[in-house]
Amino acid sequence: MVSEQKIYLHSRFHKGNVSPLVFGGFLEHLGRAVYGGVFDPTSKHAGKDGLRSDVLNALESLGMTIMRWPGGNFVSDYHWEDGVGPREQRPTVRNLAWTSMESNEFGTDEFLKLCEQMNWAPMIACNLGTGSPEEARNWVEYCNFNGASRNAEMRRKNGRVDPYNVKYWCLGNEVDGIWQIGHTSAEQYSNLARQLAHMITGKFGTTRIEPIFVGSSSPNSPTYAEWDLRVLEEVGKLWKSFENHKKDNQPAYISLHHYAANDENNSEEYLATGVSIDRQIQTIDSVCKYVQARLRLKSRFYLCFDEWNVWYKNRQWNGKDQFSPHLLEEVYNLEDALVVAQFLNSFIRHADVVKIANIAQVVNVIAPILTRGDKLLKQSIFYVFQLFSEFKAGISLDLALEGPRYETKKYGAVDCIDSSAILNKLDRQLTLFLVNRSTENDIPISVHANSFHDLRLDGGIVLSHSDLKAANSFDAPCKVVPQPYDAVSIVGDEVRFNMPQASFLRIILKF
Repeated sequence: MVSEQKIYLHSRFHKGNVSPLVFGGFLEHLGRAVYGGVFDPTSKHAGKDGLRSDVLNALESLGMTIMRWPGGNFVSDYHWEDGVGPREQRPTVRNLAWTSMESNEFGTDEFLKLCEQMNWAPMIACNLGTGSPEEARNWVEYCNFNGASRNAEMRRKNGRVDPYNVKYWCLGNEVDGIWQIGHTSAEQYSNLARQLAHMITGKFGTTRIEPIFVGSSSPNSPTYAEWDLRVLEEVGKLWKSFENHKKDNQPAYISLHHYAANDENNSEEYLATGVSIDRQIQTIDSVCKYVQARLRLKSRFYLCFDEWNVWYKNRQWNGKDQFSPHLLEEVYNLEDALVVAQFLNSFIRHADVVKIANIAQVVNVIAPILTRGDKLLKQSIFYVFQLFSEFKAGISLDLALEGPRYETKKYGAVDCIDSSAILNKLDRQLTLFLVNRSTENDIPISVHANSFHDLRLDGGIVLSHSDLKAANSFDAPCKVVPQPYDAVSIVGDEVRFNMPQASFLRIILKF
């Protein structure tokens, strides 16, 4: 008989408020993410602006809060002035990152108007690969300045009078990686990033710019943690000078990237991925805390997980000099969805330090949504993201676990149940998110919530299938979809239910 999983929680034991910005997306000029994804004037779903209404409706149902653009690797070979002004005058260029042709039909103004339409906070990544701090600074001015200047006048000439007030700026992308156009050393990058941060922070009226500095590109990277330390120590000196000039605390972030994979087709190891996510967060958080102590900063750098997802089946990234080629069009199955759920659980568990996260990406390219002609498909990971995002407001509770574990080669003993919980005091609601990693056993769960009274079930939803490799397709779009789950009993402050093997479960409780 499988032992019971006990979860202990208390309303006063928490990790802080969950940032709504951890439910963000990433839209890169890669493959068919932009052209053929959100923007497709030839589709029957396209409006006069060329945007696909079916894609936007699907994205709206995901409740995303922030959108990163235009890359990614793409941005280290991108020059923003190519994508502004009359479309017929914009140049066609060859992007070296993905060996693809870029028409520049969709540029800064198109993206920022899309963000306004979708109620996304825009997050722009600027070119510190082949670009300069001055070029990036001019881009910030184009977007944010309300006075008389060359770049602000350019924006007005292009039809936008009021500034866009873009708050979040990524100062480069993955320049620690040898594959990156503009690859450089931590010392060289730090100098460029410090210069750019100095030029844009506190210089554009009421918009408080919050920069995201490039961290190591992967926990498997040879630069891991060492790069982050060097960058934060250098740019931290600028933050120290801000504090010395009695400025308000200036928020800033270091980026984390993580792509989970099941290259060995070992489901038990793969479903333990959440452990590696926790460890990555804890490692880079330790670096941030060290830098804060070392430089005696009043405030700290936070974590921005601006690229994360599952990616291992389709690694075709050579566009062969085509426009919008089919690249990285991953098909997601049930076990992939369970790993995506573990990313989100980890972000919630570390709500005190993870303040922004962007699933990479949103349409066609390693994405929850696929298009084929005028058809649209919601993949298994779509539903997991949606189930989290629907109930994202509140306080992350600090859970204590006692229950079954299993052995892995990479991580040692791992809990069979991966979980998180959000308390929404305003709505008097407690939401539990759980993943059963066991591929063999259903697991009985008991949640001990002795600080809550008069608990009652307000709804349960499960995502499961008898086949771990089951995936939705255009021919069978409903193979892996959420189903109601109400087999929950509540006695006093104890909540009991049985969790199916290899499944995701969301339980909503009212009190």
